[in-house]
Amino acid sequence: MKKNLTFIVMAAAALLCSCGSSETEKNAQQTVVQEAKPKVRLATVKTEDVMQSEVYTTTVEAEVKNNIIPNAPLRIEKILVEVGDYVKKGQTLVNLDASSLDQLKLQVENQAIDFRRVEELYKVGGASKAEYDNAKTQLEVNMKSLANRLENTVLVSPIDGVVSKRNYDNGDMYGGQPILVVEQISPVKMKVNVSETLYAVTNKNLEVKLGFETYPGEEFKGKIGIIYPTINAATHTFPVEIKLDNKDTRVRPGMYGKATINFGTKSRVVVPDVAVIKQAGSGDFYVYTYADGKVKNNKVVLGQRMGDRYELISGIENGSQVVVAGHAHITDGAEVEVVE
Repeated sequence: MKKNLTFIVMAAAALLCSCGSSETEKNAQQTVVQEAKPKVRLATVKTEDVMQSEVYTTTVEAEVKNNIIPNAPLRIEKILVEVGDYVKKGQTLVNLDASSLDQLKLQVENQAIDFRRVEELYKVGGASKAEYDNAKTQLEVNMKSLANRLENTVLVSPIDGVVSKRNYDNGDMYGGQPILVVEQISPVKMKVNVSETLYAVTNKNLEVKLGFETYPGEEFKGKIGIIYPTINAATHTFPVEIKLDNKDTRVRPGMYGKATINFGTKSRVVVPDVAVIKQAGSGDFYVYTYADGKVKNNKVVLGQRMGDRYELISGIENGSQVVVAGHAHITDGAEVEVVE
């Protein structure tokens, strides 16, 4: 009897020990599960009025570029200006060989005398109407030819500008290339290609900021002069011409620059840059949002970078909580622990 009682006591003790051990293991497992939740830090995002500006690279062009050429292959007698000289509209730039001009002048003078003689005869009936008309026509034709030859012998500048190129020396025979090139550099212009998505908001009142490598850190103010009316079907862009007064002529054709056009503001969600994840091997970007103890991976479309923040064109709603730290240990749909 004593043996049976001892056995029962020992069995009961073993059972109690077994139950206690099982309960301890269960509690330990629960503790491990709780501690295994990834820890993340959050930030709440909101919408802001974001300046919609675009930056374009461009090259400066002269407002007007004139090639100074004669309308006949004549010998160049004298070039009166050099490259870099500023010239005025109507200023004589080149004198060409005038020997043929002198002959034409003498011919016109003789024809003028003949016409006056025929005119006097016509008045008293000594010449027919046909003779009178023929003499008058010949004189008018040769006078126009003389005017053209005179214009061709003395070449003048059609604009106020600067001489940018000279292709001949005194005494050369004109051979096809412009003798001189004159460019108007006040104002100057620049062309950029703007996305067709901005066509509806592009107008001549938009602010344009210009910068040039020649003048680092200096800002110039331009304006939109021409908006081309058609879209390039291949590039889905349209040309815009920007003008700069350039009254001090510091900006010169050929300079490389950047044009920043302000297209107004839009209400956009703005997120910290540390919340944005780039998917390896692609151009896609993602942001984790948090709700009800879990995280969700959201594909986003980035706008412009603003210091340590990004404008989002789409992907996240206003007021969302986004993960800004702890990305390495989370996946889409995972339960997480939020820490400060």
